[in-house]
Amino acid sequence: MILVAGGTGRLGTELVRRLVDRGESVRVLTRDPKRATHLPTVDVVVGDVRRAGDVAAAVRGVEAVVSAVHGFTGRGVSPASVDRDGNACLIRAAAAVRAHIVLLSVVGASSAHPLELFRMKAAAEDLLRQTTVPWTIVRAGAFLELHQDLMRRTAGRSGRPVVFGRGHNRIAFASVPDVAATVDRALADSSYRGRVVEATSGTLTFDELAARMEPELGPGSRRPRHVPRPVLRLLATAGGTVPGRQAAAALVMDTEEFTAGVAEPLR
Repeated sequence: MILVAGGTGRLGTELVRRLVDRGESVRVLTRDPKRATHLPTVDVVVGDVRRAGDVAAAVRGVEAVVSAVHGFTGRGVSPASVDRDGNACLIRAAAAVRAHIVLLSVVGASSAHPLELFRMKAAAEDLLRQTTVPWTIVRAGAFLELHQDLMRRTAGRSGRPVVFGRGHNRIAFASVPDVAATVDRALADSSYRGRVVEATSGTLTFDELAARMEPELGPGSRRPRHVPRPVLRLLATAGGTVPGRQAAAALVMDTEEFTAGVAEPLR
């Protein structure tokens, strides 16, 4: 039995389907069982990764635990409460039953990173390395499909998507199927244990991504609309709110190194 925490999200859904297709028994931990109705036949356990009792019940009888949770968006959660503290609950519970742990992290995770999400993922990584059970850390690039969806939503009828900032910074992107495949291999192949693996599909700037989507978003050559950096800085002052976190992330993605050594373009 494999437990997937965060199994109803974009990545979790892809991973659960892969695991079920290859004959694995899968359990999904979710706060809202309605979010699991689209999944194939799995064991759904209702609980919150921030509550030790919920997590202890969810890991009973499992051989592996995958953490695909994040607290970047959503009401009442934060990277500190989910990516650090929630993962701490998962790691301790999985270690108690001697289960292999696969932690989904982010490319560039560091205790000194300007974004809270990356700092909290780094804290979870540090805790995981201290355990005595097998573990694998999968550091993923920015989800390509997520940013494609954002561009579709902001393009509207004009066909001109919104790009936050100048849009010239290169970003290490990862397609969700590529990340799910990496996690699947980490579960099946013992040579992945004790390793930090990066899952990326290549690099693009946001302007390049918008240009690639022109045929889908609107007729002719449509330049994206840019939100200036000063506006992002103002929005980022909203602090720990979801809009504030999103604006801060957009600003950092427009100004900081986000390729982590991945130089090849996304084809």
